[in-house]
Amino acid sequence: MLVTIKSIIMRFRILNIALFLVGLISILTFSNCKKKPGPILFSIQDDIQLGQQVKEEINGNPSEYPVLDEAEYAEAYAYLRGITNKILNSGELNYKDEFAWEVYIIGDDNVLNAFAAPGGYIYVYTGLIKYLDKEDDLSGVLGHEIAHADLRHSTRQLEKMYGLSFLLSIVAGENSGQMTQIAGQIAGSLAGLSFSRAHESEADEQSVVYLAKTEYQCNGAYSFFQKLLDNNQDSGTPEFLSTHPDPADRVDEINEKAAEIGCDTTPADPVSYQDFKNSLP
Repeated sequence: MLVTIKSIIMRFRILNIALFLVGLISILTFSNCKKKPGPILFSIQDDIQLGQQVKEEINGNPSEYPVLDEAEYAEAYAYLRGITNKILNSGELNYKDEFAWEVYIIGDDNVLNAFAAPGGYIYVYTGLIKYLDKEDDLSGVLGHEIAHADLRHSTRQLEKMYGLSFLLSIVAGENSGQMTQIAGQIAGSLAGLSFSRAHESEADEQSVVYLAKTEYQCNGAYSFFQKLLDNNQDSGTPEFLSTHPDPADRVDEINEKAAEIGCDTTPADPVSYQDFKNSLP
């Protein structure tokens, strides 16, 4: 009888342990569904510190990155940050309060580009701003770049390119004499960063999710690709919105996401967008 009681107690304990593990796995699974996973070993603070160093290199290298002066172009910056803030306040970001979310304009009309550094530092070229037709279009691109930073795609891609230990050495300030050169290399890599098909699609779809909670056309990100297709420029899609997947597929996928969540696809089209473009050099 004593042996039977011990067996029952042991089975009860094993059952409790099993139930605990199932519960723990469920909690972790729910947590991962609620917040998109980032690089496993590269911390949020590491993202922020790396982004700060890249920002310093970009802003300190005007020959390669002619960032517009904020005092001289205060009106343009206020307009751009107004769009950005509406996206950030959508309630859909994982790291709204942790990341810096600073946006800068690079004065180069020959470049159709935008890119995001880790920690929420966004750079947009005047060439891209002037290429787009309306505020909804730009909000779609900004949503796409914000998604890359918030989902930590940039850091994951940099990990793949440089290795985790290399990036951690930058954050730790090791070999400080080489840090400027290394940060400059990373800044250059970011400007031409080509993401995986999965990351590009995820950023496209997340842009729709962000804009659905704003006044903007929720599928605004599709407009850039559609204009490239209409102008037969799809083969020249810039690296920041790489051809993985194809622009035509991305138009379809963005519109399908908008239909899936039932958000408003009516263009807001503020007339002030032309004034914004005119305020740029």
